[in-house]
Amino acid sequence: METTAVPSIALQEVDSSQIHSIGYDAASQTLAIRFRDRKTDQPTSLYHYSNFTAEDFAAFEQAESKGSHFGKHIKPYDKKYPYAKVEAKPAEPTAA
Repeated sequence: METTAVPSIALQEVDSSQIHSIGYDAASQTLAIRFRDRKTDQPTSLYHYSNFTAEDFAAFEQAESKGSHFGKHIKPYDKKYPYAKVEAKPAEPTAA
């Protein structure tokens, strides 16, 4: 069985009630989205969406509402942008 390496994508926090942070890896055309828990407002699951072009990311990044853009232009198109859950929730910070 062949396994695909998961790209490590730097995330930037965004102002959204649904989405905590987003990032993009141009080499693999992968969008990374970390969602936000609506009850606690804490970051939760991290998903990677494939086949995402730089133009797609620019439109998402510049959208006035990240959650609305995600709901209209990304989420309904799981065949165009296949996704995988990469992480259930962020790792707890380690004490230095």
